[in-house]
Amino acid sequence: GIEFIDSYVFNQVEYIRFNSTVGRYVGYTEHGVKNAEAWNSDAGILGQEQAELERYCKHNDAKYYSAILDKT
Repeated sequence: GIEFIDSYVFNQVEYIRFNSTVGRYVGYTEHGVKNAEAWNSDAGILGQEQAELERYCKHNDAKYYSAILDKT
């Protein structure tokens, strides 16, 4: 399967991450935890992340997978 991770970094520190396998945001700093709580309660924001999984990952998956198979 495909796992889409969208990390947000400030001053070289990851403070929040969306993980498509979990289906929600996880905060790693105090600020990130607060944002994760807010963003996880917003269906529109979660929907945008899921749309990225469909739009980018699944669209490119077949292309990259076939390129890998061609090289083996």
